[in-house]
Amino acid sequence: MTANRLISGSVLVLATLGLAACGGGQSASRDQVRAVGSSTVYPFAKAVAEALAKEDPSIKSPIIESTGTGAGMKLFCAGVGPQHPDIEDASRRMKKSEFEECQKNNVKEIVEIQVGLDGVAFAEGSNGPGIALTPEDVYKALAKTPFGKPNTAKTWKDVNPALPAEPILVYGPPSTSGTRDALKELILTKGCESDPAMKALKDSDKKKHDAVCGEVREDGAYVDAGENDNLIVQKIEANPKAIGIFGYSYLEENRDKLKGLTMGGVSPTYATITDFSYPGARPLYIYVKKAHLKAIPGLQAYVNQWAKLWSKDGVLAKAGMVVAPDDVLAASAKAASELPVLDGSQLK
Repeated sequence: MTANRLISGSVLVLATLGLAACGGGQSASRDQVRAVGSSTVYPFAKAVAEALAKEDPSIKSPIIESTGTGAGMKLFCAGVGPQHPDIEDASRRMKKSEFEECQKNNVKEIVEIQVGLDGVAFAEGSNGPGIALTPEDVYKALAKTPFGKPNTAKTWKDVNPALPAEPILVYGPPSTSGTRDALKELILTKGCESDPAMKALKDSDKKKHDAVCGEVREDGAYVDAGENDNLIVQKIEANPKAIGIFGYSYLEENRDKLKGLTMGGVSPTYATITDFSYPGARPLYIYVKKAHLKAIPGLQAYVNQWAKLWSKDGVLAKAGMVVAPDDVLAASAKAASELPVLDGSQLK
């Protein structure tokens, strides 16, 4: 038994040293999993880490950092080795440019696993006026240059005569956040392309299209609240005239303080996100660095733990995650088990 332990320990040391060499010759090692990324995925990643530590006390609880999806991708793709994270939590899919950055830095084998669903939720305090929004309303209110012209709207009534004459004040995610990317892709761009000329601009001048449709105003109507979504909850709870944008799970957790706003007549709920009838519905992912699997203790077990907890009656659903449809769950379970390498040609 002692010999087996010695052999096992030697294999781990050799693997870790080999991993360090791949990461630039540093000899430092790490004895616990490190994940970075999305603030939306953060509470779920923490729940998985806590469940793993409870189930197997021999595994040190993983370190989970809320950096935002974009910032997390930069850390994840910076290289291989113990100084770089093992997992990226993402509230959107990896971009082709990020995949290429990973490849350039020798992060060659990446495993993509969809862990659930979420929605870009718009909410206000429970005593708010109950504004009913559309993607076009949101675009006209928050875009820096709606339809190519400077944004002069001060109140929601300026945007849409049917809305109240209340000042536009929206607390939302920063540019490093996957939630901000989803806001741009699922809501702002959809509102922008309600104008046929803007939709045509995508083919004639994509760079200009992305700027006109996706850049957010910087004059105080939209307030970057950082990666702490709980801060947004506090801000809109305290101000009935303010609106907050964050992941659906934060709305679900705070139903006693907040109420969700309809988007195009559809409320953000478990059901509308599951069937994608809610315009802000989106998948959530984790990305795993395959080169770290044998070298970082507990990494494979942590990946397996996600698959144990994402069922309809599992820990993650109770924490507010929207469970993916059965066919997606089956494909995700297969990915967690077989760890197929991501094909970058599928990315945008």
